[in-house]
Amino acid sequence: MSSGKIYTKTGDSGTTGIIGGKRVEKHNPRLEAYGTIDELCASLGVLRSYPIDDTSKESIIRIQKHLFVISSCLATESSETTENHYKHNEKETEFLESEIDRMEKSLPHLKSFIVPGGHLASAQCNLARTVCRRAERRICAFFSDSYLENNIISYINRLSDYLFVLARFVE
Repeated sequence: MSSGKIYTKTGDSGTTGIIGGKRVEKHNPRLEAYGTIDELCASLGVLRSYPIDDTSKESIIRIQKHLFVISSCLATESSETTENHYKHNEKETEFLESEIDRMEKSLPHLKSFIVPGGHLASAQCNLARTVCRRAERRICAFFSDSYLENNIISYINRLSDYLFVLARFVE
């Protein structure tokens, strides 16, 4: 990539490189896992473009940045490389919990299922939440027999809770 061009042509054969140097096929379940995290990050970017409160926008930016760390963990071949370079911070899960608690203080008690829609930002939250749930399934499917950075599943699970509450909050 020293040419400075965005295209390298190394993926033209249907493979891609993961962190650590190994090449895998583009339909590899590992790529499905971190590719879905990438999709989630993009979905959150769409959500940020809506007129929502500044605190929520700042939280979403923080979440997106942490999703990059999680993608790096998922894209790394060995636990040794992950431990040395990319570390999921448990404090990020605690941050999501505090944001959920903050928003829920102003919301009425939930008494029934919620049909997504009604407000564009709320609908986008629900769309991001479904992508988040898919990411969780993809991560669990690939890493059930492999090393996985501790607490990533907890973070993704909590993130879907956060997005559910945020949908109600922005509504």
